[in-house]
Amino acid sequence: MTVSTDQRQDTPIPKAGSEAAVVVEAPRSLSSAGKAPAPRRQATPSSALSSRELGLDLALILARYLCKTDHLHYGYWSSDMSIELANLKEAQERYTDLLVSHIPEGVESILEVGIGSGALTHRLIQAGYRVDCVSPSPYLTARARELLGDGPQIFECRYEDLQTPNRYDLILFSESFQYVRLDKAISISEAHVCPEGYVLISDFFRKETTEDGPIKGGHRLHEMHRLLETCTLRLMTDRDITDQTAPNLDLLNDFSQRVIVPVKERLFGFLAQKYPLPYRALYGMLRKHLRHAETKYLSGQRNGAAFRKYKTYRVLLFQQGCPGSAAAAPPRLVAQSVGAGADG
Repeated sequence: MTVSTDQRQDTPIPKAGSEAAVVVEAPRSLSSAGKAPAPRRQATPSSALSSRELGLDLALILARYLCKTDHLHYGYWSSDMSIELANLKEAQERYTDLLVSHIPEGVESILEVGIGSGALTHRLIQAGYRVDCVSPSPYLTARARELLGDGPQIFECRYEDLQTPNRYDLILFSESFQYVRLDKAISISEAHVCPEGYVLISDFFRKETTEDGPIKGGHRLHEMHRLLETCTLRLMTDRDITDQTAPNLDLLNDFSQRVIVPVKERLFGFLAQKYPLPYRALYGMLRKHLRHAETKYLSGQRNGAAFRKYKTYRVLLFQQGCPGSAAAAPPRLVAQSVGAGADG
């Protein structure tokens, strides 16, 4: 499956570990809290699986089988890449490279909010960072433990309910920021980041449009900036990667139209012909849910063009400073070395 797109522009992704991988000037070395971590609770799959957990687990199964990847986040599609399933793993690795490249020098300890499958955590540990994680889903925590073992400390709670005396050099949100209440996400991050530490957010936000559009989720960007005006986080980097992440929606829509829709039509047609009475009874019971799912996922409206219209995907780096500094200080832009075939 290949989807064409002409929105991506050639600009570089610095590779993690290179001199150009840091997009802010190197701060002085930061110290982490020396307090002992809270006892680790073992993750066990929940008996009541939510629809979101089911969706993530099915996505992980498909990703592992079709793409040989454990990542659940978006891919970063540079203009030299064709938008097809075979390239998803590479696109996701480029996204991870981009994210890691925004971690400033001097950072040693990281709190990752939302562990997912544990693939990003594993990458951070391999890079030498001390990583703790927040994971509200016992089901996904169990999946992450398959990859990570007993390595990182995992707080099995919502970020809003986090209780720990620890402070971290950097707090990282990779497509998890939108699931935390906005005011809580900011205030809790202020409380758990070291003095002069950092908060790194990579996620999409809602634009100011008259309608919400077919793609749900994301905080309103202007509301976040309004809250930041009185907090202690100072904006250092604001990078727009909407054009490089929108192709993920084209890929998903292409898969839905070419695979899921034909399979659904043939299966439903077979059941209606072979078992007409049970089919009609079952369809009548589930009609509302089926039509909602068809409109949301199979109508073809959730595509890259809609994502560009209603969403903006940003990589935002903040540094702990003083109240009101977020509004007073503009983002610092630092030149980055050119990487082959990279965008953004």
